[in-house]
Amino acid sequence: MFTGIVQAVGTIEKITPFEGGLTLTVAAPELDMSDVALGDSISHNGACMTVIELSEGHRYRIDVSSESLSVTVGLANEGGKVNLEKAMRLSDRVGGHLVSGHVDGVGSVVSFDPVGDNRELIVEAPKALAKYLAAKGSVVVNGVSLTTNKVTDAEGGCRFSINLIPHTLAVTTLGTIQAGDKVNLEIDLIARYVERMMSLEQA
Repeated sequence: MFTGIVQAVGTIEKITPFEGGLTLTVAAPELDMSDVALGDSISHNGACMTVIELSEGHRYRIDVSSESLSVTVGLANEGGKVNLEKAMRLSDRVGGHLVSGHVDGVGSVVSFDPVGDNRELIVEAPKALAKYLAAKGSVVVNGVSLTTNKVTDAEGGCRFSINLIPHTLAVTTLGTIQAGDKVNLEIDLIARYVERMMSLEQA
């Protein structure tokens, strides 16, 4: 489990194909690696991956399966930047919200416009996720826990807006996104279970 509070931005230094996926070498000079061990989980742009090798210089390796690559974005770009968060401890402060690290779908950035010192991010979510998004609810975008300001339904899904403050722009990769970019989305766990319970009651 994660909280959606990014701890560092890493760089995908090397990509090595293997049968069934890719092995990524990630450089994370700003991530505290002192308590990271083989088998630990780290979120990469919202996708939970397992550390399979540790090396000097704050570098580690992860295997990304073809299945994960097919449902996420941003993990197959050599030289690309990724938002990183180590799995939480039960005693940790939950600064964002409870996040599983399982990407539910890919959204498209509609616009990313200045609003004073902040930025308004508008994302179009696929139809399958639209029912889980609500104004003032929680959503994860590329591993970052965020609050939706407004949700507008459309035939192909929905659009939601988010206000990004300068701090978030500075310490995550969200400051560099542009209209047309694809982003990983994870909906709120609570919304998922509410939908399941309601579907059973109506059956």
